[in-house]
Amino acid sequence: MEARGQTYRYVGPAELKELIRAGGEGRSIRSAADFSTWVSALPLDGLAEPFTFVVDRGGVLRLAPRRSEHVACAGGGEVLSAGEMSFREEPGRWVVEEVSNQSTGYCPDISSWPAVAKALDRLGIRRPPGFTHEVVFRRCHSCRELNIVREEDFVCVFCDEDLPQKWNVGELG
Repeated sequence: MEARGQTYRYVGPAELKELIRAGGEGRSIRSAADFSTWVSALPLDGLAEPFTFVVDRGGVLRLAPRRSEHVACAGGGEVLSAGEMSFREEPGRWVVEEVSNQSTGYCPDISSWPAVAKALDRLGIRRPPGFTHEVVFRRCHSCRELNIVREEDFVCVFCDEDLPQKWNVGELG
């Protein structure tokens, strides 16, 4: 059964999608036991930097090393969200320390947070109330370039045209 929410297709470079190999997807974390098994297998410094994550169409959290491509973590499929996530252990529980929607392969909107929250809640992992670092992606209607909006300045850095207020990265053409 698929989870509800907007899905995001891969919009990054085609050559990265070509690197996908069967079995190379991120680790699917479907339960607290899955997370415990995964985290216990990490090297001693395994939590030193954030992980690449996606929430797949079924609402399952998938984790991979930070330098992994999101499209590989997702097995090339559409996602409900994507970004980077770091964890820390507190007495008796795991906590998400930081989480962002920073994925230039999928460019998910900040409105994808509920899918992340639901996946983490299902695992019993404490989380922040939203992305700790929000990235606002927009595609320029004039030059079609992908932009990261900074300081709410919705102007294309490539051609100086106004960028839309509403997420539009997945638009074709």
